[in-house]
Amino acid sequence: MGVRLSRSSSDLGEPALVCRSAVTPDELAQHVRIRQAVFVEEQGLFEQTDQDEFDRDPTTHHVVGYANGVPIGTVRLYRVPSPDGDEVLWKGDRLAVLPGHRHLMLGGPLVRYAVATAASAGGDRMLAFVQLTNVTFFRRLGWSRVGEPVPYVGVPHQQMSIDLT
Repeated sequence: MGVRLSRSSSDLGEPALVCRSAVTPDELAQHVRIRQAVFVEEQGLFEQTDQDEFDRDPTTHHVVGYANGVPIGTVRLYRVPSPDGDEVLWKGDRLAVLPGHRHLMLGGPLVRYAVATAASAGGDRMLAFVQLTNVTFFRRLGWSRVGEPVPYVGVPHQQMSIDLT
């Protein structure tokens, strides 16, 4: 499923930004390569790989963002248990845009795509743990802080939440 969530290439000569779910082996490999480049090589958050049990879960949604057909960003999302069992809860994580392409502003379309995907799957609320430098970005997209920052892989992260209903 491809969804255009941003401008077209005809708008002021800027690149077309498109986000879509990774389904084919090549698309999934693109998703992994971008995460490897950002979380392992650039940020050093993980020693060898950032992949975990959610990558092996067939219900996890892997999303790739493209600029003029070139894969430059990712996010993933999956259902998580609700603490009280009364709501359908989703989590988004591994939001990444390759360093040389961050000026294209693909992060917003990736987050909006993840939120729309979780909402269309019947989600009530979505959570994310974000690096503190990204809190303002998420707040501008309608997310709210939950609690205080906590360490994740040695870096302070803030839990954020958005209503999907």
